[in-house]
Amino acid sequence: MNTGNAAIDDPAGKGPVGQFKDFFRLHWTRGDAGRETPEWVWHFAYRTWLIALLFKVLGSSWDESWHFKFLRDDLAPPHLINTVGTGIAVVLVAIHSFTGMAATKRSVRLLQWGLGVFLIAAPLDVINHRINGLDLTAWSPSHALLYFGTALMIAGLIDGWYSAGPGGKSRPWVLGALWLFFFENMLFPNGQQEYGVLELRSCMPNGVLTIDQCYAERTLLEFAAGEIGRPVDYQAIEQFALPIPSWVYPMWGIGMAALVLAAAAKTIGTRWAATMVAGVYVAYRAVIWPLLTIGDFPPSTVPFYLVFVGLAIDIVRRLNLGHTLEAVAGAAAVTVLGHAALYAQDALIAAPPIAWWSAPITFALVAILWWLGKPVGAWFTKRQSAAPALASRSFNNSNVQT
Repeated sequence: MNTGNAAIDDPAGKGPVGQFKDFFRLHWTRGDAGRETPEWVWHFAYRTWLIALLFKVLGSSWDESWHFKFLRDDLAPPHLINTVGTGIAVVLVAIHSFTGMAATKRSVRLLQWGLGVFLIAAPLDVINHRINGLDLTAWSPSHALLYFGTALMIAGLIDGWYSAGPGGKSRPWVLGALWLFFFENMLFPNGQQEYGVLELRSCMPNGVLTIDQCYAERTLLEFAAGEIGRPVDYQAIEQFALPIPSWVYPMWGIGMAALVLAAAAKTIGTRWAATMVAGVYVAYRAVIWPLLTIGDFPPSTVPFYLVFVGLAIDIVRRLNLGHTLEAVAGAAAVTVLGHAALYAQDALIAAPPIAWWSAPITFALVAILWWLGKPVGAWFTKRQSAAPALASRSFNNSNVQT
């Protein structure tokens, strides 16, 4: 590509519309993934991706609360907000695939597979609700496919930016934002219990079941009770609000959160990266809680304990231990600090039901998967280095990692 028109090809000071026009005027040609990419195109593409993911988070934040109040509606406002983000994602994946810009071969494949899984899962979820009724649980197979498709797309974005994106001050911030969205998507299923525990409490003022005090409308409670063949009693409401086994929440919320935060800290590369990602997520949840309450929607417990999971990871990483010892120490730290913080939150504020016996299992799984992270990462790096095509990179190439 001719680099002599740098002044024309770097629309500094232009707004999104101007950059959008310049991109199609200058770069709308077919190319393979790994094509040389100007820095401004990288930044423009990833800023647009962050906007798409923001729509996804805003929609999902409202979605769970909506479903703890009303009967399901395919065209509910939270779904429409999510659809805006999905529409932007479809356009962006098409642009990456056609031009080959702001991406590597592997990142494009992850984006394509992720979008494909998501677009297949969406109608399957609608069909699932038509057949099985309410299906409130966030852990259903069709919902899992939606999370998995989203996770693949965000993983593709992280891989593209980390392995071939431009350098500069924005590099760790973009990585941090992408990991934050990945973290939110991974933790979304746990919202089932975080909303459910307060839903159940709302029905029990002064310890007495009072259905009219429930956050959920009576039509929703009657529908949910009818699905299990019961009247609207305590057992039916408990099944509606907290249908997930009590070992799932701590193992997913501490174990999986720890693994994601450990990967985020390693790739972002700044001090206290894991704590910052977890802290920003918790801060967002703390802001959403009063907004939902003001709008007369059910609130959830805020997972404050996650900050301590991130803190444990950052402390262990700063000790500069060997890989095996770091995996064991990291698993021990997140298990102890995470469960202690979760216990304190349960005592002082509110938390979903917890099966404390699951803590040793969480420790073992985190230690094993943390240790496996290094050889698996080395295998992926070796595969990328052996690829015949160069990774997509910015014109200045000063910060490309190989």
